[in-house]
Amino acid sequence: MADAIRHRGPDDDGYWFHPTARVGFAFRRLAIQDLSPLGAQPMSSASGRFTMAFNGEVYNFLELRKELEALGHRFRGHSDTEVMLAAFEAWGVRPATERFVGMFAFAVWDERERELTLARDRLGVKPLYLMLSRGHAPDGAAFRIPPDATLAFASELKCFRPVPGMRFEVDRQALAAYVRYAYVPGPWSIYSAARKVPPGHLVRIKNGEARLEQYWSAKAVAERGAAKPFTGTERDAIEQLDSLLNDAVRLRMIADVPLGGFLSGGVDSSAVVAAMTAVAPGKVRTFTIGVRDPIYDEAPFAKAIAKHLGTDHIEHYIEPDEALRVIPNLPQIWDEPFADSSQIPTYLVSAAARQHVTVILSGDGGDELFGGYYRYAWSRSLWSRMRRMPNFSRRLVAKLLTLAPADPANRVLTPLMRALPSRLRVNSPGDRAHKLARLMRAKDPWELFHALTSIVQDPASLLIDGAEPRVPLTDPDWLANIDELEPRMMQADVVSYLVDDILVKVDRASMATSLEARDPLMDHRLVEFAFSLPMHLKIRDGVTKWALRQVLYRRVPKELIERPKQGFSIPIERWLVGPLRDWAESLITEKRLREGGYWKPEAVREMWSQFLHGGRHHHQLWNVLMFEAWRDSAP
Repeated sequence: MADAIRHRGPDDDGYWFHPTARVGFAFRRLAIQDLSPLGAQPMSSASGRFTMAFNGEVYNFLELRKELEALGHRFRGHSDTEVMLAAFEAWGVRPATERFVGMFAFAVWDERERELTLARDRLGVKPLYLMLSRGHAPDGAAFRIPPDATLAFASELKCFRPVPGMRFEVDRQALAAYVRYAYVPGPWSIYSAARKVPPGHLVRIKNGEARLEQYWSAKAVAERGAAKPFTGTERDAIEQLDSLLNDAVRLRMIADVPLGGFLSGGVDSSAVVAAMTAVAPGKVRTFTIGVRDPIYDEAPFAKAIAKHLGTDHIEHYIEPDEALRVIPNLPQIWDEPFADSSQIPTYLVSAAARQHVTVILSGDGGDELFGGYYRYAWSRSLWSRMRRMPNFSRRLVAKLLTLAPADPANRVLTPLMRALPSRLRVNSPGDRAHKLARLMRAKDPWELFHALTSIVQDPASLLIDGAEPRVPLTDPDWLANIDELEPRMMQADVVSYLVDDILVKVDRASMATSLEARDPLMDHRLVEFAFSLPMHLKIRDGVTKWALRQVLYRRVPKELIERPKQGFSIPIERWLVGPLRDWAESLITEKRLREGGYWKPEAVREMWSQFLHGGRHHHQLWNVLMFEAWRDSAP
C-alpha cells in the first residue's frame, strides 16, 4: 500500500503495527518540516498513548508549541507532527483538531481508549478514502465493520489494490454523478466499497463500530455569515481581508525546503503571490504555464505581474506533444474518472515547479469565496429575464443560440469582444452561447444553477443505468438554508466543485510530481470571514471578487489585472479532431462500448459524429473518454 503512493513521499517510509489490536499504519514521507529522523512517521507521543500517521501540514504548530511548552511539554524535534501528538495528550483528539489551522488527513491510535480516529481537514484539501473488503461498503453516519472484513484507509484509491479481499466494482450511481459533473462527488467514490471521508469530519472506530463526527461545517459557516454579516465599513473589510490573507500566506511559507508560488495572472494567484512578496524576506519564485494559442494563453499577463512584483519568474510553454504524452497517465494519477481537462496544464506546471521547489502556494478558492464565477451573477439576472418569457420563446432562443458550432463561433466572436467595454467581454463566446441554450428549460433559479454546474444535463441519455445518487449539490443536508441566492450557490460550490474537482485536481497533479501545494485562501479563518461579507463587497456593478481585488490593487496596478476571466484550460476540442483523434476513436468504438456495458453505444457514437461535424460536445466527450481510459487502467 505504501509503495503505491511513493510519489506522495519519495524521501522515506515508515511502518507501525500494534501487537494485538489489528491496527497498522504505513507512511510515505515528503520531508518539508524537520528533515531529520526526528520528523519521521509514524510517530508516537511522549507518553506512548498516541501513535499517528499524518499527511499534510498544521501551519500554526509554532504557536501551539509555545502553548504546550507553557503546560510543561518538552519536544525533541521541531516538526508539526510532534506538536499534534502533544496537543492530543493535552486537550484530546477532537479539541486539538479544532485548534489546528492547516490541511491534513491523519490516523491516530489512542492506546488507552483502544480507539482509532481518522480525520480530514475542514475544507477537504487533503484526501482520505475508506474501503471495506468482502464487498461491504462504509456507508452512513455509523457503520459496523463485519468480523470477516478489513477496513483500509488511504490518501489514494490505488493503495487498496494490494489489500486481500477488496472488490473493485464500479458504483453505477457514482458513475452517473461523474458523467454529470466530470468528477465523482463525495462521499461517493467510483467503487461501491469505497467512500471519501467528508471534509471537516472525524471517523471514530472502536470495538468494530465506526461513526462519523463533524467538527466543522461550511453550511453552518454560511448560515452564520448570513445571520450575522460583517457590519464594518468597506475600508474595515479590506483591512481585515488583507490581514487575514497576509497571515494565511505567512503561515504557509514556513518550510525547511525551497518554496514558490503558482502565478496564472488572474486575481486569486496574483493576490497570493503579492502577499508572498510582502511577507517574504527574499525574492519569491513564481511559475506559470502557457499555450501557444492566444485564446487560451495567460502567460503574458502573469509575466507582467511577476515583473511588477519583482519575482524570480519561470514560464513553461506546453507543446502539444508534451501534453499528449501526459494523457495516457492521467487515469493512474487520478485513480478514479476525472474529466476536468485543466488537469493537464496543472500537472505540467507542477512538474516544472518541482525542478526548483518542493512547496508551492496556489490561489484556489477565490472564485467560490468572493463571487468569481459568472454563474453567480448570471443565475439571478438570467432567471429574472427568463421567467417573463413563454416556453416556446425560450425554446426558440435556445435553437438560435446553437445554430453556429461553438468552436467557429469562438474564433469569429473573440476578436469582436475587444471592441466592447471590459465588463461586457467574455472568453469563448461560442461555448457560452451553447451553454446558455441548455439553460433555457430551467424551472427556477436553483435549477438554473444546477444546470450551470452540470457538464451533461441528462446522464441517463448516455448511460445504460443513469440513476444518480444524492450528492452535496442536491442534498439539503449539505446546503445552507439562506434566502440570498448568490451566497447559497457559493457555499454549494465549496462543498462540491471546490473540494471534489479543484482541490482533487491540484492535490493529485502536485503530489504526482512530489510537490506539496498549499492554499492560503483555504485557511478556514479567511473562509469564515469571506462568508460574513455582504454581497456588495463581493460582486459590484458586474465586477467579481470586489473585496479581494481591492486588496490586490494595493500591490498590483489595476490595469495589469482587469480583463475577462479565463480558466486554466487547453484547446482540447482541437486536439480531439487532430492528434488525439485515433486515441479517442479507439476508446469509443461501438464494439468496445457494447462489451463494456456502461454506455449506450448509439448515443455516444452520435455525440462523436456531431462533434466531428460541428465542434459540439467536446466537454461531454471528454467525460466518456476519461472514464474509458480509466477503465483500461483499473484493477
